[in-house]
Amino acid sequence: MNANEQPVLRKKLSRREMVKFFEKTPPTTVALEACGGSHHWARLLSSFGHEVKLIAPQLAKPYVKRGKNDAADAEALCEAMSRPTMRFVPVKTADQQAALMLVGVRERLIRNRTQLANTIRGFAMEFGVTAARGMCRLEPLLERIATDQSLPELARELFAMLMALHRADECSKRLAEIPGVGPIGASLLMLKTPDPTMFKSGRDFAAWIGLTPRDHSTAGKVRLGVITRAGDEMLRSALVVGATAVLQPIRTGRSKNASPWLRALLKRKKPKLVAVALANKIARIAWKLMVSGEAYRRQPQDIPQAAGLAT
Repeated sequence: MNANEQPVLRKKLSRREMVKFFEKTPPTTVALEACGGSHHWARLLSSFGHEVKLIAPQLAKPYVKRGKNDAADAEALCEAMSRPTMRFVPVKTADQQAALMLVGVRERLIRNRTQLANTIRGFAMEFGVTAARGMCRLEPLLERIATDQSLPELARELFAMLMALHRADECSKRLAEIPGVGPIGASLLMLKTPDPTMFKSGRDFAAWIGLTPRDHSTAGKVRLGVITRAGDEMLRSALVVGATAVLQPIRTGRSKNASPWLRALLKRKKPKLVAVALANKIARIAWKLMVSGEAYRRQPQDIPQAAGLAT
């Protein structure tokens, strides 16, 4: 499309033909839908001198006029790219994608570990050897059935790689100091988050992750529903799990530094809702630290009081 947003070329190309086409094309702006291979193509086209803009599928879909085909999708991407308020996905480097692959492998290993634990427990039950649920009870069970199983070597190596990645990043180390984040949450925040300056506030950042209520307001009446669950599911899950870990000692009475806000919320709301609210605050603090470059300052009443850093 030209500067007047009029189509000047429509052409269907194979992958090999597309590379040759863009090698010969003068530098221009290229819009791609953010998908599995989009970051590779963005790096390749950028090496030819083009400016590449990645658009999330859910942001491009409203511009599809009718039907679903490659031509309609391409036209929708051109239309979406021209909007002045459109948000774009930052292009990841090969190293960043490798690190995200590491996180994905870890998630798969956790699922495999749970599946394996259930399988072992099920087979043991067939021989009359029973054990309660929970990974902490798996090793005693294995000892009882004279089977010595431990964490796979691959899992240990991948976790060591994740720790090395975390320790090599100065911002990741600062984020890990936030209660409920830790090295895994900090690494995910660094790898999954686009440029933090794109967000006006920590509130916008928490909304991007999907930790804010869905708005159903109309006619001046405010109706808030469940969280939107927008953004990256893995990052959101890590923050909620971290918040749950922070709440556990408070609920059992082993923590004396919780803020009055958090204690009052636990009395009124269910623990899972409180965990999501706390994850929202953690996300705001993380955004503030990423933007400002400051170190986390632990307050006497722990994380809810420190949320003032993200206002």
